[in-house]
Amino acid sequence: MAEILYFGRLSDVTGTLSEHVSLPTSVRDTSALRAWLDDRKTLDGALLEPSVRLAINNEIVADPHPVGDADEIAFMPPVGGG
Repeated sequence: MAEILYFGRLSDVTGTLSEHVSLPTSVRDTSALRAWLDDRKTLDGALLEPSVRLAINNEIVADPHPVGDADEIAFMPPVGGG
């Protein structure tokens, strides 16, 4: 099972800090993962925003990047400045 982590406001939107999920066979990259999770959780596009970055196994990646059931996948919101 993949471990999905949500940071910042994304944990508020999803209602959890982390979860373990079995990725469906149709989800093999970060773009498909974003769409699948957003639809599954009815997040109204929160995970689809280009400013939401992803890290796979502690490495920031660009879409599309391969994902698998053994990965730790972190969704990170944009960092605010001030």
